[in-house]
Amino acid sequence: MLFYFAALLLAAIIVLLNNRNSETSRWTSFFLFFASIGGTSDWLIEQDALAAARLVQLLNYTITPYGVLIFSLLYADKLQTRRKRNYAKTFLLIPSMIIAILEYSLPNRSIFYIVLLLCSAPYYLASCYMLITSFWQETDARMKRNRFISMLIIVPPLLGVLIFIYVAKVIYPAFDFFQYISVFMIYSFALALLCTFLYGVLGVRLKFEQDPLQSTMQAVSSGTALLNHTIKNEIGKIAISTENLKSMYSDTDAANEQSQQHMQIIENATEHMLGMVSRIHNQMKPIVLQEQSYRLDKLMDQCIAHHIGLFQKYNVEVATSYGVKPVIVCDPIHLSEAISNVLTNACDAMAAEEKGKLSIRLEAAKRAVVLTIQDSGHGIPQEHLARVFDPFYSSGKSGKNFGLGLSYVYNVMAKSGGNVKLSNGDKGGLTVSFYFPRHKVVRIQ
Repeated sequence: MLFYFAALLLAAIIVLLNNRNSETSRWTSFFLFFASIGGTSDWLIEQDALAAARLVQLLNYTITPYGVLIFSLLYADKLQTRRKRNYAKTFLLIPSMIIAILEYSLPNRSIFYIVLLLCSAPYYLASCYMLITSFWQETDARMKRNRFISMLIIVPPLLGVLIFIYVAKVIYPAFDFFQYISVFMIYSFALALLCTFLYGVLGVRLKFEQDPLQSTMQAVSSGTALLNHTIKNEIGKIAISTENLKSMYSDTDAANEQSQQHMQIIENATEHMLGMVSRIHNQMKPIVLQEQSYRLDKLMDQCIAHHIGLFQKYNVEVATSYGVKPVIVCDPIHLSEAISNVLTNACDAMAAEEKGKLSIRLEAAKRAVVLTIQDSGHGIPQEHLARVFDPFYSSGKSGKNFGLGLSYVYNVMAKSGGNVKLSNGDKGGLTVSFYFPRHKVVRIQ
């Protein structure tokens, strides 16, 4: 039993330390902790600490289903506002409080176990239902895979605990069913450990979306910073030496005119290289968000206004359709820059057309607000779609960019807790969709 306690407690600690800023992770750690303390009850009894053993069992029986249900509600994105989350956390705790009172007031243990089953079974069954439906209804391939793995890890042990502890206690109160529960726990630990290394799930990368690129982005960012520092130092030396050489020559010396011209070329080249390095570094440096509440439709209109000249240059017609006007929590500066990158890419893609069309929509989805930008350009070949977010990868032929624009867009949305997807239209053109989860939405008009 102590092994059971140690294993679950270790899992709770790893989940919490790996992603303590995620409320879903915190509640995962919460229910794992209270599930773990049940493993200490036999040891406490052996130490003649009967009162402590009874308290530990009570907390295990009552708080664990409560924690599991709150976790499942958050995981399935059912609590989309702070008010809903606070109400759920308060009212769903009431049955646990009632059971705690009955534990010390009911002399008949059989009746107590019946009440415990009636109060706890709906929590476990509702949790299993939400984990299954969140997988079933998910449309994003990466998220669907992670939700499937999470379902396989959590649902069987929950059903095992419900049957072999709560139901079994009603039928055979004195029988020790732990040997059966241990089978489910071993299965869950083994699968969680395997999937943690292969994919990253439930806290030891409990980022349910978009983890595959994170390590790449971090590595490229640190490497770019080092390269940027080195190149800027060397270019700086060239620029200083060029200035010194120019001052050594007389402007009236005809023989030195060609030298002056060549040094001017060197000077222009160094300025260009410094500008290029700065642009790369600005796109790849770690993003620090300064979030605030902001109207998304207003931000989109501002981005369009800033690109009027570009739209006129490429003869692009812009059509907007705002089905909703949401106020979201975001960093408006970084988000504007990310949207600007998409608008610029769209104009480049439509440059060869006589008249391009850009369609911008704001819509409410099941668990998100979606900003869609669709152009009438040539789209991206299907074989390139999987790599467009990779740093320095570019499917374009113009040579005007460094393949960092979409990496920056991905980075901003990932840091913001959202998602971005690219897809080709049936009739050509590229669609870029920004997904803002409901917990980032303050209100919707």
